[in-house]
Amino acid sequence: MKIILGSNSPRRVELLTQMGFAFEQKVADIDEKIDITLPWDQLPEAIAQRKMLALKNEIAKDELLICADTLVFLDNRVLSKPRDREEARSMLESLSGRDNTVITGVCLYHRDQTITFSERTVITFATLTPENIEQYLDTEVCYDRAGAYGIQDWIGLIGVREIRGSYTNVMGLPTHRLYQEIRKF
Repeated sequence: MKIILGSNSPRRVELLTQMGFAFEQKVADIDEKIDITLPWDQLPEAIAQRKMLALKNEIAKDELLICADTLVFLDNRVLSKPRDREEARSMLESLSGRDNTVITGVCLYHRDQTITFSERTVITFATLTPENIEQYLDTEVCYDRAGAYGIQDWIGLIGVREIRGSYTNVMGLPTHRLYQEIRKF
């Protein structure tokens, strides 16, 4: 079975590669606007499903499509990718010394069969100093990260005090669960 990753995320590419899968990429051209009528914890699955629906007609019978979306939640609000340095700073300041929840929704599609699931990870940040935040912002990697942080980045290495759940989920794919679900096909 040939795998198609419906994402242009470098972290998802890295994780699938590390899992030993050969795959191709296709990118869904969808509007990732958040549907405010949905409960917040259902948003990542809904976006992953929209990506799948946008790509499923391009998938051959022998191909498995993997689509995903990762969102960071703090106080029941979504922290998506920051638009600019000020928004990134504000996000990191709000995460400092607190718990946030990362949910990745995944949608698999093969031969008209769909499996959709999500994984939740709780991240506890230590208190970040203004200098910590500015040093991380200077790297400019925060603009491609939900919540303005990557757990695998410098800020994750020095700032994350505790992880409850899947580390790879925070990077964009809950690899253990993904592997179990792929085996069902």
